Amino acid sequence: MSNEIEIGHGKRARRVYSFDEIGVVPSRRTRDPELVSTSWSLDAYQFEIPVLGAPMDSVMSPATAIELGKLGGLGVLNLEGLWTRYADPQPLLDELASLDNSKQAVQRMREIYAEPIKSELITERIAEIRAAGVTVAGSLSPHRTAEHYETVVKAGVDLFVIRGNTVSAEHVAVEGKEPLNLKKFIYELDVPVIVGGAATYRSALHLMRTGAAAVLVGFGGGASSTTRATLGISQPMATAIADVAGARSDYLDESGGRYVHVIADGGLGTSGEVVKAIACGADAVMLGSLLARAAEAPGGGWHWGQEAHHDSLLRGQRVAVEQVAPLSEILNGPSQIADGTANLIGALRTALATTGYSDLKEFQRVGIVHTAK
Repeated sequence: MSNEIEIGHGKRARRVYSFDEIGVVPSRRTRDPELVSTSWSLDAYQFEIPVLGAPMDSVMSPATAIELGKLGGLGVLNLEGLWTRYADPQPLLDELASLDNSKQAVQRMREIYAEPIKSELITERIAEIRAAGVTVAGSLSPHRTAEHYETVVKAGVDLFVIRGNTVSAEHVAVEGKEPLNLKKFIYELDVPVIVGGAATYRSALHLMRTGAAAVLVGFGGGASSTTRATLGISQPMATAIADVAGARSDYLDESGGRYVHVIADGGLGTSGEVVKAIACGADAVMLGSLLARAAEAPGGGWHWGQEAHHDSLLRGQRVAVEQVAPLSEILNGPSQIADGTANLIGALRTALATTGYSDLKEFQRVGIVHTAK
């Protein structure tokens, strides 16, 4: 049965689903939460919880990346953010937190982020995280990767993240400008690469064929993103994850058994949406606004991404967030509020236990229903 609907005589559209339109269905079995595992692994690296901290200056500093690593997750540092442009960015973060006027904040952010990225600071930040004994992950955007990847790899990063709104394996560039050849680049690297975003079956399959260890799913769906409003581009996350999970299954057969992890990135504002992301096929989630609410978050009550200070076309904005609890409480509780923004892992454990599944991989087989929005 076709899932397309007619928009008009000249256009048909595929029916897709957001997290608000689906629900997880309990099975005939339940189990104690103590018997549930939330661990997962990526290449040779083991993690107790399926949570990555988004590489955004409002979310991850070297200190919060270390804290998240000690709590069992993976902090990803933005290697073209304030921490690699300034030896001490804290005064600038404090200044940005004091600006309520949005236009004034945009102008000041553009000025602050005009400072060049410094290779020695990339090395220092990676060394600082490594010295804490946690897995080290750093992120660059596709257009900065060729310039800085040698410094990043030499500094000793464990996992390399190439993250943009949309990352493709087939980028067409203007004459004289050489695009990043992902397949050649990933093949020549000695570290596992996480790449994205992708939101369709075909784009994800192409990224998997480059040799990526994991694919980030989603674009334009985060709390600070305005891609849908500015560009008209969007893909509801439930469908996007399910499509990319389908590509993972087909690539597993095509490659003779190579498993590429699927990481949901964006549009995850509650623990219930984290649960639904994994139910749709994600192996882990990358969180931004939820972790920006932590008392330790460097944004100081504000949350933004790189799109919020673009030179010409803003595709994101700085949004206010309430810093409600320490990072440990947001992840592991006990929660003091019932809105799905605290004790994320406790909620995930309870969801697995309530539906009778013992681990994340099993939970990807849980039943899902379409609910009225």
